[in-house]
Amino acid sequence: MIAIDRMTPGSPPAGFSFARTGRGGEGEWSVVEDPTSSTGRGIEQSSADRTDYRFPLAITDSFSAADVAVELRFKAVGGRIDQAGGIAVRLEDADNYYVARANALEDNVRFYRVVNGRREQLEGANMKVTANEWHTLGLRAEGERFTVSYDGKALFSVTDKTFTEAGGVALWTKADSVTRFDQVRITTLSQGGD
Repeated sequence: MIAIDRMTPGSPPAGFSFARTGRGGEGEWSVVEDPTSSTGRGIEQSSADRTDYRFPLAITDSFSAADVAVELRFKAVGGRIDQAGGIAVRLEDADNYYVARANALEDNVRFYRVVNGRREQLEGANMKVTANEWHTLGLRAEGERFTVSYDGKALFSVTDKTFTEAGGVALWTKADSVTRFDQVRITTLSQGGD
């Protein structure tokens, strides 16, 4: 579990580096006070740059794994173009990774691979994603199988062989999404399960 409660409000989240896929400005990541979060604090991407093909990333430092389970809570706080939050895994760099994301304007959860900066949807599900409420998003990567869960329920699994090596984990947003993250839990899976 990433200790957001020990981070300093108003500062960038400790233990992260920042990048962007696509065009537009860099993301603006900081620790914010939020009485509705589990510890009273959250990590927020607050830049409202409306560039459509823009995906700010907050990458966890000194972590790399191929088989990993990531679960977090996110809250879509604002955005006119998008209100999205997601999890990137097997991140090689800002242009190569897998991402599971939920979008409160589109009411859906999607799973993509991003190859050389190009995003391609592999699977998705339509469901209510309420803005200004905390939701849980999970992504489990085991070998070629990826399982996406939302609010505690598995939505779908997909297989893909694009990225098989160990890579980083990142928080992800899109366009002008102002999104908060809480309870970020990263678990390395041993070979053949946990």
